[in-house]
Amino acid sequence: MTTTARPSAARERILETAFALFYARGIRAVGVDLIIAESGVAKATFYKHFPAKDDLVVAYLDKVDGVWTGQLEAAAEAAGPDPADQLVGLFDALGTACRREGYRGCAFINAAAESQPGTAVHDRTVAHKTAVLDWVRTLAERAGARDPESLARSLTLLLDGGLASGSLDASPDAPKAAKASAQALVEAATAA
Repeated sequence: MTTTARPSAARERILETAFALFYARGIRAVGVDLIIAESGVAKATFYKHFPAKDDLVVAYLDKVDGVWTGQLEAAAEAAGPDPADQLVGLFDALGTACRREGYRGCAFINAAAESQPGTAVHDRTVAHKTAVLDWVRTLAERAGARDPESLARSLTLLLDGGLASGSLDASPDAPKAAKASAQALVEAATAA
């Protein structure tokens, strides 16, 4: 029997603090000293859990991944058992995200813009986007799309564009427009 160690309260406090600060202010704008001060941990405690800032940023992105992926999957499942409906339904997560107080766009796109290719942070952003693409491709295959790869790519580009639009212009109709476009793409890709 394998037991999983529960993260320490200090580590969780650091991560919660970083989650709020990184998303609200940007990764580069938030220094380790601010995170230490805001989380109320000692510097030694911080470095025990996160030897480098990039370690904390990757942990933050892991946390964001769990939240966002969960929201996407829940929205897809809420659309019903039909994979074609799920491909459209997942866009309901976009509407929920863009209406959230303090919304600043996609944490992964933001992190990618602040990191260099080949770094652990950039690699984590790419891994997230690849995982979402793979999941959408699987749904497209199950929906009977003629070209699941192309449909998945189009839908994830639309999703990322909706996330960006929600931050840039804060237009409440952006998620609706993205969902309507997704509906048209799915219908065209799965038509007999």
